[in-house]
Amino acid sequence: MITLQFNKLVLVFFVLCLSLTNTSIASDLVHKFGNPAFSKEGYSQHALSIEQLQYTRENDRAKDIKSAVSQAERDEKNKTINKFIANVESRIYANLSKQLVDNMFGTSCTSNCATSGTATVEGSQIYWVKDSSTDIISLTITDATGTVSTLSVPVGDFTF
Repeated sequence: MITLQFNKLVLVFFVLCLSLTNTSIASDLVHKFGNPAFSKEGYSQHALSIEQLQYTRENDRAKDIKSAVSQAERDEKNKTINKFIANVESRIYANLSKQLVDNMFGTSCTSNCATSGTATVEGSQIYWVKDSSTDIISLTITDATGTVSTLSVPVGDFTF
């Protein structure tokens, strides 16, 4: 009885093995590189992508450097001592311009008033002349690059 059951079990196992074994259908294994630099498939797009990334990185670096330089300049200008120097400079130039105007219009002289004057400020030549026959003051400013600006002011027309 045990041998009969064993035979049945072997027979079932054999039939089961035969039913499960089919001929396998498969294709050949082919290796392909995933990187287009090796396979050359899609290489032009790959090269363009790499070039775009490099260009973007270089632009970002240049912008970062420019931004850092600008920030350093702003920080330097915002120092208290530099603000103080700019304020003193501004007051000196305001005082110089007041003296120039006083001399041009003769408000500070008592008898012998000057009819012309010259000053040099930071490479710019300032020349003024008062024409007593027409009562016009001509102010000519020539900057360091040679650009000339002329201003004509009638003396008697201003009443305050």
